[in-house]
Amino acid sequence: MPPSPAPSSSPLASVRDLKLVEGGAGRAFASILVLRKTALKTASNGNPFLGLELGDRTGSFACTVFNDNPVFETLRGAAEGSIVRVEGKTDSFQGRLSPRLGRASVLAAEDLSPAEIEGLVESSFEDPADLWKECGTLLESIGHAGLRAVVRSVFEELGDAFRTAPAAVSMHHAYRHGLLEHTVRMARAARALLPLYRDVDADLALAGILLHDTGKAIEYEGTLATRRSRRGLLQGHVVLGYQLVRKAALKAALDPDRTERLEHIILSHQGELAWGAAALAATPEAVFVSMIDNLDARMGMVQQALRRAAPAEEFTERVPGLNTPLLAKRLPPLSQ
Repeated sequence: MPPSPAPSSSPLASVRDLKLVEGGAGRAFASILVLRKTALKTASNGNPFLGLELGDRTGSFACTVFNDNPVFETLRGAAEGSIVRVEGKTDSFQGRLSPRLGRASVLAAEDLSPAEIEGLVESSFEDPADLWKECGTLLESIGHAGLRAVVRSVFEELGDAFRTAPAAVSMHHAYRHGLLEHTVRMARAARALLPLYRDVDADLALAGILLHDTGKAIEYEGTLATRRSRRGLLQGHVVLGYQLVRKAALKAALDPDRTERLEHIILSHQGELAWGAAALAATPEAVFVSMIDNLDARMGMVQQALRRAAPAEEFTERVPGLNTPLLAKRLPPLSQ
C-alpha cells in the first residue's frame, strides 16, 4: 500500500485552481469539495475501485480511487452530496484533470461557514432575484386570461422549488437556479423570434415555455449534489410536468382545445422520442418551443464550458452533450 502524503498546510484549492496548475502532474493540493457522484466498480483483475465526481462552485472533475488506497474506505461509505476534504497530487487522464487522492475526510456542513458552503454550490451567473422578477413579468404578459391562470397556478404549487432547481443533473444549466435561468432565456429568445412566425400563437407558446420543464422541480432533489427523486425516477419530468399542467388547467377551467395544445407542448418539448419526448411535436407552438428548448440547452452547455475553461487553454474540455471540445479563445475586440 503506498504511503499517504503528509497533511497539507497549503491554502485550499478550488477546482478551477487545480485546472490552472502549471507544470501538470505531481503538484500537492488540498481542497474542500462536494462528492457529487460515486460508483463502486470492479476492475478487470476483480478488485473493486471507486469512480468519483468531485466539485465546487467553479467546476468538477472525475477521478478513480483503487481499493489499496486509504481513501477508498472513507469515500466508499460517503453519500453523494457529502462535503469532503481531500488531499493529493494533480494528475490527468485523457487530457482531463484527474487527481490522485491520498487523504480524505468527511466534513459536517455545520463545521463550514455560510460563505464556504456557498463556495461549494455552482449557481446561475445571473441574479436569481432578477430572473424571478423577469419571469413574473413574462407571466403577466400572457394575454389569454386562462393560460395566464394556469401558469400562475403551477408556479404557486411549486413555490421555491422552481426558483432554485437545476435544469439537469449534468447536461445543461446543471446548477442552482439553472431551471429558472433556462426558462427565462428561452422566453427571451421566443419574444425575439415570434414576429417571424405568425402561425404560432404567442400566448400559447409563451405559456408552454414557462411550463415546459416545471416537472424538473419535482424530478430533482438535493442541496449540494443533484440527484433524481423517487418520483423523478419512476415518472420523469415530462410526465410530472404534464400532471402539473393538467391539474392547473382543470382548476382554471381552461377551454379543452387550449388545454390539449398546452399539454402537447409539455409532452413533446424534448424533441425526439429517444430523448424522452412522449410525443413528437405536432402543432406550430410545440415545434417552436421544442426548437428553442434545444437551442438554449446547447448554448447553455457552451456558456458553462467557456466559464470553466482555463484562460490559457485554446480549447475547453470535451463537452459530452456536444460530443466535442469548444474553441475557447475569444476573438480580439475591434480596434478603435
